[in-house]
Amino acid sequence: MLKRLSAIPVDSFLLALAATVTLAALLPAHGHAADVVEIAAKAAIALLFFLYGTRLSPQQAWHGVRQWRLHVLVLATTFVLFPVLGLAARALVPSVLTIDLYNGLLFLCLVPSTVQSSIAFTSIARGHVSAAIVSASLSNILGVVLTPLLVVLVMNASGAPHVNGGAVRDIMVQLLLPFAAGQLARPWLGAMIARYAAVLKVVDRGSILLVVYAAFAMGVVKGIWRSVDAWRLVSVTIVSAVLLAVVLAGTTVIGRLARLDRGDGIVLLFCGSKKSLASGLPMALVLFPAATVGLTMLPLMIFHQIQLVVCAVIASRLGRKADENALPPTAPARDAGERP
Repeated sequence: MLKRLSAIPVDSFLLALAATVTLAALLPAHGHAADVVEIAAKAAIALLFFLYGTRLSPQQAWHGVRQWRLHVLVLATTFVLFPVLGLAARALVPSVLTIDLYNGLLFLCLVPSTVQSSIAFTSIARGHVSAAIVSASLSNILGVVLTPLLVVLVMNASGAPHVNGGAVRDIMVQLLLPFAAGQLARPWLGAMIARYAAVLKVVDRGSILLVVYAAFAMGVVKGIWRSVDAWRLVSVTIVSAVLLAVVLAGTTVIGRLARLDRGDGIVLLFCGSKKSLASGLPMALVLFPAATVGLTMLPLMIFHQIQLVVCAVIASRLGRKADENALPPTAPARDAGERP
């Protein structure tokens, strides 16, 4: 039993996020310190998207166009099926979710897929890793544009906080321009980025932790967390788990209806069901009012941990099954008196 529990992938980064939220609750930034933290968070967001631009290869994405049907299915799951389910969850307000938590749930349905974990789980499950790389990269490249656009179209229509002209300017300055600059700088910086990947991973995660601290500290100062009780947190967790289950079932059915082979079906299963914490949290700080952005982030943080645990279990089972099917048949046992 203990061995099984130890195999559950509790993400160390999620633990760091929990510690950051606790720090923001106990020591929120006030006054001038809050202004400094806000400026630092904006600079961190620009740096994050610049680094994303240097890492995501557009050539790699174009190389995978020949599998366009698979990639269209992944993108449709990420940017169509998820938003539809998010809109349907509006029926849970106010009996199960508060309006702010629902807006966070709807936002998580609009962010792109993950890159690293989608590829890792596809590899563990013995799926087509090259196709997963292309699908996950396409989702993130297009998500820089599609997620803000969907927030404007879907969340404004659903009664969520409106994205005004200032927010559109911030999207351009903090998200699109740094990402484009990273793409342009990729030929010169790509090798260095790969060489110092471990260091830059620390920079990535540190930047996201700063963004989370800024958002949650603002919420503490403005008193929004008084509206969240234990029942609401449990409700968000259950709704997130149900959402993931529905999408996993949906991608499985869609893969069978589309007659995808096993490897491509695994790509759709994992790339289509993931939501990126690394892209979503910085976007939320840019897109939403400071007073509620902490609550908006919360469902995505919970969903991220659930998807890691559930998909790790599924990937391990699929991988073991593939390995068993690949084993040669066992030779029949010989009688004691039979000669070789």
